[in-house]
Amino acid sequence: MGERLTKGDIEKIQAEIDERKLVLRPKLLEEVKETRAQGDLSENFEYHEAKRAKNMNDSRIRYLEKMLKFAEVVDDSSADDEVGINNTVTIYIPEDDCEETYKLVTSIRGNSLKGLISIESPLGAAIRGKHVGDRVMVKVNDDYSYEVEIRLIDKSTTDEDDKIKRY
Repeated sequence: MGERLTKGDIEKIQAEIDERKLVLRPKLLEEVKETRAQGDLSENFEYHEAKRAKNMNDSRIRYLEKMLKFAEVVDDSSADDEVGINNTVTIYIPEDDCEETYKLVTSIRGNSLKGLISIESPLGAAIRGKHVGDRVMVKVNDDYSYEVEIRLIDKSTTDEDDKIKRY
C-alpha cells in the first residue's frame, strides 16, 4: 500500500516533478558538461558537486514518481460539523489541562513541530470524522492512551501553504 494522498497532494507532487524535469534537470546537465570541460576530473570539486546535484534531482524525481504510482487517493471532503483533512482542530487534553490546535493533513505533509498532524498518526486517526464536543480516546500504544475533547473545528484552512516532505 502506498501513501494516502489527496488530489491536492497529487497535483503538488506532479508540479514538482514537472519543475524538476523541465527546468532543473536541463540546468544541472549543462552544469555537469561545463565543469567536466574544466580538465582533470579527479581533482575537480565543481564537477563532483554538479554530478551530485544532478543525481539528487534524478533521485527525487524517481521517489516522487514512485509515490504517485502507488498512491491511494483519499477524499478530503467532510461534513460541516466533522473533522476532516485540511481542517484546523482545537482539542482539550484533560490529562494536561491544556488546549492545543492542530491541522489534520496527509502523512506526506505532516510536521508535528508546525502543528500539522497526519491522518495516520494516533491523534489524527482518532479525531478524524469526529464532531465538536466528542471525547475521543487516543491510543498511542498498548500501554498508553489518553483522552481528548474536540473544542473547535475550523473549515477555512486549505493545503496551499503546506509543503510536501523531503526525504
